[in-house]
Amino acid sequence: MAGIPGLLFLLLLLLLCAVARVSPSGAAWRPTWPAYRLPVVLPQSTLNLAKPDFGAKAKLEVSSSCGPQCHKGTPLPTYEEAKQYLSYETLYANGSRTETQVGIYILSSSAGGARRRDSEASAKSRRKRQIYGYDSRFSIFGKDFLLNYPFSTSVKLSTGCTGTLVAEKHVLTAAHCIHDGKTYVKGTQKLRVGFLKPKFKDSGRGTNDSSSAIPEKMKFQWIRVKRTHVPKGWIKGNANDIGMDYDYALLELKKPHKRKFMKIGVSPPAKQLPGGRIHFSGYDNDRPGDLVYRFCDVKDETYDLLYQQCDAQPGASGSGVYVRMWKRQQQKWERKIIGIFSGHQWVDMNGSPQDFNVAVRITPLKYAQICYWIKGNYLDCREG
Repeated sequence: MAGIPGLLFLLLLLLLCAVARVSPSGAAWRPTWPAYRLPVVLPQSTLNLAKPDFGAKAKLEVSSSCGPQCHKGTPLPTYEEAKQYLSYETLYANGSRTETQVGIYILSSSAGGARRRDSEASAKSRRKRQIYGYDSRFSIFGKDFLLNYPFSTSVKLSTGCTGTLVAEKHVLTAAHCIHDGKTYVKGTQKLRVGFLKPKFKDSGRGTNDSSSAIPEKMKFQWIRVKRTHVPKGWIKGNANDIGMDYDYALLELKKPHKRKFMKIGVSPPAKQLPGGRIHFSGYDNDRPGDLVYRFCDVKDETYDLLYQQCDAQPGASGSGVYVRMWKRQQQKWERKIIGIFSGHQWVDMNGSPQDFNVAVRITPLKYAQICYWIKGNYLDCREG
């Protein structure tokens, strides 16, 4: 397909939103994963780039002063702009780097949509509390919890952020954890992912502590990253105010992690989420070594972002935001990652400052892109 006129592209977006609606009916209604018509995002050409200098300072959060109304007021991207934003850089463990241009295709049996241009990524230095009233976070202790699903899907990046296991060798995280929009963060070339493990084997020390009030000590076991993918929307977007929408990255490990992972899914509208609520776990830096779980209501949304007031601190960035809904095809409940926790925003609401924590939603186009990064075959990416 050579291209899609802007009007047709907009119509496809409206169609996508329409087919995603699921209305409750009857007393036995369950919050059900919507069926989406998904586009296809495929590589078109790949260029070799110069090695980066890895000089950026790691940031554990990003900030933006552009709030929900600011984001909602920005125009939809054109088809050509959407292709630019979904093109991506790949960084390899040896320091080499490539840029891949993509095409967006609509199969005859499916229709895809676009995202909205919704972001400004300003980096003002301001101390942010990110705790709203009573601190409602829960530190997860004990291997019986930490080593079991869904908490076992949360991992720590050597740059200080959090990631989530989404496949046998893949971790989803925030783009700003490895790239500041201009260059790669120091330490990214030797990026590692940490998995919590018991400090002592079952046959060694600590086996008689099950009745103790002291939690069992845990440690991180690290696996090196083979390559990373970062969308150009994050890299280019920092210059034209759409970067926040693309604050996500995928890491491929050098070897399988052998843990249960959580699948990604297309983010339903907030009103379709169970109780309007989201969940995520991360390694907040004010609780060193602890995995911290939280849940809260979604306060507002744009096509690309979820605004909420989940208590969080730097270090939680990159956490997978998930919900549990009914999977009609398999007749079972299933958790899926529908977004990536990004950071904090101060918003001017009618002249009064208000702050939110923000997550990047996995839209149909982002799902198609991330799924292809994982699977390498668009035929395995037809269900979101």
